[in-house]
Amino acid sequence: MADKRDYYEVLGIDKGADDAAIKKAYRTMAKKYHPDMNPGDKEAEEKFKEVNEAYGVLSDADKKAKYDQFGHAAFDPSMGGGSGFGGGFGGFGDFGDIGDIFGSIFGGGFGGGSARRRTPNAPQRGDDISLRLTVTFEEAAFGTKKEITYTRIAACADCKGTGAAGGSGAETCPDCHGSGQRVVVQRMGGMSFQSTGICERCRGTGKIIKNPCDKCRGTGTVRESKKLTVTIPSGIDNGERIALRGMGCDGKNGGPAGDLIITVSVRDHAVFERDNFDIYCEIPITVTDATLGAEIDVPSLDGEPIKYDIPEGTQHGTVFTVRGRGIPIPRTKDRRGDLKFVVSIEIPRGLNEKQKNAMRAFAESCGESNYSKKSSFFKRIFKK
Repeated sequence: MADKRDYYEVLGIDKGADDAAIKKAYRTMAKKYHPDMNPGDKEAEEKFKEVNEAYGVLSDADKKAKYDQFGHAAFDPSMGGGSGFGGGFGGFGDFGDIGDIFGSIFGGGFGGGSARRRTPNAPQRGDDISLRLTVTFEEAAFGTKKEITYTRIAACADCKGTGAAGGSGAETCPDCHGSGQRVVVQRMGGMSFQSTGICERCRGTGKIIKNPCDKCRGTGTVRESKKLTVTIPSGIDNGERIALRGMGCDGKNGGPAGDLIITVSVRDHAVFERDNFDIYCEIPITVTDATLGAEIDVPSLDGEPIKYDIPEGTQHGTVFTVRGRGIPIPRTKDRRGDLKFVVSIEIPRGLNEKQKNAMRAFAESCGESNYSKKSSFFKRIFKK
């Protein structure tokens, strides 16, 4: 016992390290000293055993508690503690997730990981299919129907998805006995490793088809083109998705079909911009309309312009709201957002001399009294 190094020292961690730190340290040290990384290096092999021994204790809550209290004596048979290692490192029987860790480090399956592999003949859900569908601004606002064509993986109609011609069926693979997996025992550096891989003969299916279907060539599936009419609901926004359940690829071994996921792209509008269920636009008006007031035409999504009275003295940038003429709100009865427009006062250009004189006379007749903002602005600046 005196020659054994402290397990925490072996992994390079503090005594108070938690499970995550212990596992992280083990991954690093195991990879560093693994025989595959150090072929023929006896010192690395011994350190690899030492690292595994340390991890086998510190990763087990009960063993760790005993070790923290009694040190190596807790596992010395001569001290009455009882060994926790079963006399060696033949198959890692006492180290719960070492197989999982080796699998993540070296890309293979070691021992325990195989128990969680998917049974090859179990029902498997089909893959989802994603596609993008572009609609106009108005179509998104009021809803529409679109016909789409897409390609999916479907069960072969000729063999009903079995892959075998004429209802001949499939036989159980004699190599893996229907499991779809084969266990391989490897020896490295004097230690045994058990890995699980896909059966090469049946390619993981667990079945052998001696008389394959001509249409699907024994796969049980075919690619097919499918046409579908999709309902685009009113009020849908750019980037929102529509999920059509069961319209994706067919499942295997009786599993359910996947979904068709449609992402909607909405084209920009020439006039309007959208914010949630409200729409916005800018409308230019003349100086005369802004000054005297006027009835103007406001564009709408419904096609017909809306008559709106602009009050006299309207300032540039004023925002007006037309209630209930925006985007229809889904799952409500006849409710819509608002249409909001900002007026932009256009200053006339290219005036002739007669028009300029008329403007000068108009300005002189108004004086400063009709310009409240201008008057108050200069009063704030020139207080004296």
